[in-house]
Formats: sequence, structure tokens, C-alpha cells
Amino acid sequence: MKYFSGQLSETDESDVSASEEDDSSWVTWFCSLQGNEFFCEVDEDYIQDDFNLSGLNLQVPYYDYALDLILDIDSPHEEMLTEEQHELVESAAEMLYGLIHQRFILTSRGLSTMYEKFKNVDFGRCPRVLCGGAPSLPVGQADIPRTSTVKIFCPKCGDIYYPRSKLQGNIDGAYFGTTFPHLFLMQYNHLLHSAKTASKYTPKIFGFKIHESAYHQPTKKSQKKKESNK
Repeated sequence: MKYFSGQLSETDESDVSASEEDDSSWVTWFCSLQGNEFFCEVDEDYIQDDFNLSGLNLQVPYYDYALDLILDIDSPHEEMLTEEQHELVESAAEMLYGLIHQRFILTSRGLSTMYEKFKNVDFGRCPRVLCGGAPSLPVGQADIPRTSTVKIFCPKCGDIYYPRSKLQGNIDGAYFGTTFPHLFLMQYNHLLHSAKTASKYTPKIFGFKIHESAYHQPTKKSQKKKESNK
């Protein structure tokens, strides 16, 4: 089956051409696209279970067509769709897969799959200098689609950052959700114990540490004001 995505740029055309000749599933094809490295492959059995997809038909347009595309099923009446509708179905399939992915990575199987990706540093490293390149985890700032893009969470400093890749930075944060990295670290809590507390940068002047009170020294203007009030 051939797959096309309306969101692909001209630079990705070669990747698409190669994938056309490949007999891989839609899920494998989608996860292999440049910029989609944060995604894991959701088990087909999980996608086929209607219970796991509860409520998604209300959020995703062309839901039935999109689901058939993800599962590599030829939809009935697919030939009747216009070229524009086909593009909408492809876009809907990406959204549907993203929302399924958000749920799957919270399961034991999904956490295990993401753990393997974490060990391979597929999610990148914390850009903070004093974290020493600590491996990061993807996180969303909202669970609702089209709210914000995905960020990376550093278990060492506990802060979030933009991904280094622009393509990765364009992914919807809802496809990973707000819960994943924290549930992940609860499941694999040895990662927190093994990660040393992040060092804090110490500002110095001529080699001497700056005391906090130095930033609150009274100015000449404030001193004159005090003297006039006496």
C-alpha cells in the first residue's frame, strides 16, 4: 500500500518514494519518517481494540477512513473520495495515530517500548550545559490537540525545552500528553536514583561568589529619598 502525507515537504519526497516501494505497514512507515523519531510503533492489537479508542471518533474527522488507513484496510467507497478528501483522510490518520499513541505509551507495553527508545537516546539530550547531556523524554503541555507542540523533559533538572530538530518541534504535544514522562519515571525509578542532582550555575566576579544581597544594594537615588524623608 502506498502512503502519502500532505504535511511532507519537498525535501521528504525521496523518503516517500522509497517507502512506496516498501511493503511495510502504515505504522512502520509513519514512525520512520524524518521528524517522527519520538513516536513508537503502537501494537496492532491495541489499535484494533475499540475500548482503547473510546471517544476518539468525536475528535478526529474522517475517523473510519483514518482508522482503516492506519490498519492497512481498504476502505469501502474510498474511490469516491476526491483528491482533497484523500489529503484530509491522511491528515486525520496522523492525528488519530497521535491520539492513540498518547494512550498507548501509558500502558505497560507502551512504557517498555519507550524505555528502549530512551536507552537509545532517541528523544535527544537536555540542552542545559550543567545537565551534562542527560537523556530526555518527550512531553506535552496539554492533552488536547492543537494546543502546543511537543517539548523534551529532562529528568535531571526537571525542566522542559524545545527539541533541537525543527521537524520534531512541529509535532503536536498532545500525541505524548502531560502524564507520560512522570509515569515513565515512576515505573523506572532507578533512572531518577542514578541521575545526580543537576548542578546549579554559580555567578562570580573576579573569582568570588556573589552574595544575594549584592543585587539589592541601595542606589544613590534611593539613598537621597531616604535622607529627604528623615
